Amino acid sequence: MANDWSTHVTVATVIEKNGQYLFVEEHSEGIVHTVYNQPAGHVEYNETLIAAAKRETLEETGYCVEIDHLVGIYSYTPPMAPDRTYFRFFFAAHIVNDVANTTLDPDIIRTVWLSKKELENTAQARSPLVLKSIQDYEKGQKYPLSIIYEHPFSSQPTLNLDT
Repeated sequence: MANDWSTHVTVATVIEKNGQYLFVEEHSEGIVHTVYNQPAGHVEYNETLIAAAKRETLEETGYCVEIDHLVGIYSYTPPMAPDRTYFRFFFAAHIVNDVANTTLDPDIIRTVWLSKKELENTAQARSPLVLKSIQDYEKGQKYPLSIIYEHPFSSQPTLNLDT
């Protein structure tokens, strides 16, 4: 099984306003009912973590955001898919503006503002990471963005063992 194991690097944002959090209601593969998730998704080729978080938030909510800080880094291996592990970089963000007439990703049904308690009461969080990251945000967990170093992309990778 180790040879079939794969990793997925994902990003997500928490956007809080007056005790409510911005979630997306979405369809999820293999799940009958809809689920709630933060704006989130995979990091794409030649994309930084912060750029991915901004892009995913725009694509899933129609909001342009500014990233404030890193809340945490999480890993999750779904029980129904033990051959894959997701590494999620979870960022706090604030809305800069609403992009009118944005076509949301096809799996997104709608955006919704919910309190942590309302999310818990739905029992429809996409994964345990959704609630855990909100709990960490509410505890005030924050790391400066400078903790992340992303080396500029180069089409010709070099290996320098002297540094």
